Amino acid sequence: MFNSAVPILASLNEEASIKFYTEKLGFTFHNSWDGYLIFSRDGVNIHMWPTTNPEYPKMTGCYVNVTEVDKLYAEYKAQGIIHPNGQLQEMPWGMRQFSILDNDGNIIHFGEDISREDED
Repeated sequence: MFNSAVPILASLNEEASIKFYTEKLGFTFHNSWDGYLIFSRDGVNIHMWPTTNPEYPKMTGCYVNVTEVDKLYAEYKAQGIIHPNGQLQEMPWGMRQFSILDNDGNIIHFGEDISREDED
């Protein structure tokens, strides 16, 4: 039934969000409707809604399932955007993941399913 979901994160500054998501995260910026932003990368979409309350981004985030998590981690580590407590690690629930904070404080976790690696 379900096909996909799109996270909608808070943006404090349209121009700064566009710059961060395109230059730091490698997303493509598609459009803005009165500050509502749309980005994509490799078939993953992230939307952002405008707010002036700096507390909202600190309370929101999302999880993005990826492949080649080690390669993506190296890309983002070079950008200096890894969350201080979000280093790449294997989690007990079968994911290899890391986390970043965007320019507004939204947390984004990136993870690759490694639960089947032991079955090979």
